[in-house]
Amino acid sequence: MSPDCDLLVRNGTIVPMERDRQWLSGDVLVRDGRIAEIRPIGAGETTARQVLDASGAVVLPGFIQCHVHVVQSLLRHQADGLELLDWLERRTLPYEAALDGDGVATAAELGIAELLTGGTTTVLDFGTTHDHDRVFESAERMGIRMTSGRTHMNMGSETAPALIEDTDASLADAEGIGGRWHGQAGGRLRYAVAPRFALSCTRGLLEGCARLARKHGWLLHSHASENTDEVAAVRAATGMSNIEYLDSAGLTGHDVILAHGVHLDSKEMEILADTQTRICHCPGANLKLASGIADIPELRSRGVLVGLGADGPPCNNRLSAFYEMSLAATLHGLRSGPKALGAWDAMALATREGARVLHLADVVGTLTPGKAADITVVALDGWSMIPGDDPVARVVHGGSAADVRHVIVDGRPVVVDSLLKTIDPGELRTRIDQSWRATRRRMELP
Repeated sequence: MSPDCDLLVRNGTIVPMERDRQWLSGDVLVRDGRIAEIRPIGAGETTARQVLDASGAVVLPGFIQCHVHVVQSLLRHQADGLELLDWLERRTLPYEAALDGDGVATAAELGIAELLTGGTTTVLDFGTTHDHDRVFESAERMGIRMTSGRTHMNMGSETAPALIEDTDASLADAEGIGGRWHGQAGGRLRYAVAPRFALSCTRGLLEGCARLARKHGWLLHSHASENTDEVAAVRAATGMSNIEYLDSAGLTGHDVILAHGVHLDSKEMEILADTQTRICHCPGANLKLASGIADIPELRSRGVLVGLGADGPPCNNRLSAFYEMSLAATLHGLRSGPKALGAWDAMALATREGARVLHLADVVGTLTPGKAADITVVALDGWSMIPGDDPVARVVHGGSAADVRHVIVDGRPVVVDSLLKTIDPGELRTRIDQSWRATRRRMELP
């Protein structure tokens, strides 16, 4: 007799995230990479080819991050104490220029390893200007669900001239990479066109990026209104606010995800709402770079879709969905009161709302039969999570990446009993050290 399913996540506290404040004790059955059934405890015996124990743990949709930079992972802990524009010119752009192809691959693997072991199963990722096939190769091999794109920039950097590109060549390279990778790995990999931001792209390049994305039905991914000096520089250069300028160049719409949105006036929020442009909230990075706190309650009240993201390791030091959820569920009380955005709101941003932001709501974001089996199992026995009844409050306010027990993507267990299964961690650690040393030498840092 054949088993009932390919994979059984057994005896957990299941939080489907289809609605708030609903959970049950039971099993999740996975068949052919998809959630086949959720069975309450006592519904009968189930046989499976593989069983993962979820007792004493909460079973959640895999976390979704709507803005990360995995290629920046080797610069972690090397760009502290700087605001955004100095952070870019003095550290991040020289680093990206110094990366070779092996460095891009190793940085991507480090970032993906941290994301997966921290329960993040889906990301929207932002690359650098070169070797972006290596990012997709790493994502394909390691098993994460990734939408990603090489970045575009054709002006603005005095410290990293190697990153300044010819407009036509930059767009042609992106079209080739997208053609090779969009839809690969059974649809787990997708392409997004990614101009860096208004200060590093001519209007012609921004408009070209918008045309390219819409030609192929790809997402558009950029940064906007993160820092007051950035906002002032855009106005000085264009005579418009940041969002007005991006809107005029075609970088607003339901297919556009803009990271940050910290400094927005009412008119800009109205543009975002009217055009259905999405925002990725990156509270950890915005605090570290002293950029400010985006008014997420106000944006959501206007109907703007919002997701969460850790941004990059040099401007956050971690790629933890737990950290971003905890900040999102606490920071906004400063402006809007303690009920402004609670634990269940933060979890929604990291699951079903993130899926909506990335146009993946029919694929992931909830534990719904028929959807892809992207599942994160988080142990609830850590000291900071006991006692308590509400499993989401316990995870958001008390959990960390160290509490992740199992992670499944497309029905494939990629983390089992807290161990990454899709790459040799020891070998990766060796290459991380070697790649960072080589990159540092090329950067000529003191």
